Amino acid sequence: MKVTEHLKNNKNTVASFEILPPLKGKGVKGVYDVLDPLMEFKPPFINVTYHRYDYVFKEVQPGIYNKVYIRKRPGTVGICAAIQFKYKIDAVPHLICGGFTKDATEDALIDLYYLGVNNILALRGDPAKDEKSFKPEVNGHAYAVDLVKQVNNMNNGKYLAKELQNSFKTDFEIGVAGYPEKHFEAPNMATDMRYLKEKIDAGADYIVTQMFFDNEKYKNFVAKCRANGIDVPIIPGIKPITKKYQIKSIPRMFSVDIPDDLIKEIEACKDDAAVREVGTAWCIEQSKELIKIGAPCVHYYTMGKIDYMLKIVRELF
Repeated sequence: MKVTEHLKNNKNTVASFEILPPLKGKGVKGVYDVLDPLMEFKPPFINVTYHRYDYVFKEVQPGIYNKVYIRKRPGTVGICAAIQFKYKIDAVPHLICGGFTKDATEDALIDLYYLGVNNILALRGDPAKDEKSFKPEVNGHAYAVDLVKQVNNMNNGKYLAKELQNSFKTDFEIGVAGYPEKHFEAPNMATDMRYLKEKIDAGADYIVTQMFFDNEKYKNFVAKCRANGIDVPIIPGIKPITKKYQIKSIPRMFSVDIPDDLIKEIEACKDDAAVREVGTAWCIEQSKELIKIGAPCVHYYTMGKIDYMLKIVRELF
């Protein structure tokens, strides 16, 4: 079932979760250990992130090093298939521009569709470790809107090889990212809104937001979207702060504001256990308000952490 179908079929706000693939060398049990307890809350879908190649330097001779590319968290496609098989719920793989050629994207989409995965979250992705700014692969996509167009083309039977005739039409529903406080590379909110509208016009069906800690940011974002003719479902994405250093690292890495009240509470904490209590309580109150204002779904960025996530969702769902 498609994400938007789940949202239409549920009169009340639902909860969904985002997980990381395990590090290379780790088994799928770690994924099940995270998801098994969450099944109590009947999530309609689970998002699985995708991670591009990273690199390490390996010494081949004394003083001589080769750059070796590795993917630390492979397995997104396989994990999505495993989730759908084991839990009988829908999986939403992230598909990114970084590290993919157009042909590799097409092949990944074909594999996903054969496996019965028909939801995609289309993202540009982050720059590689050695890049100051994002650089697409040769014959790859530079922007998420181009990735959306490729998926939509396959939904219409248009593949990269123009000589293919009467090609099979895929049936992917496409989600995209939205930024209540604008993408850090956008010069202003109006420009970022135009880029978002382009993704919707290219065939995207719904939006999942970047994390935020002030619900007014989400409310204002939804209002701006509606004023700009964006009428698709907008799913708020949130996560609790669990460590004191995150009040500095999250704004730096994700370009989001943290409210003064939350900062003061966290700064007063004696240790990270106390921070988790504060962050969990804040996330619960955020969720309650989002449910009250009619958000179709609250999407939780779990980062593989389950203890405080269970406390949050047990309070709400």
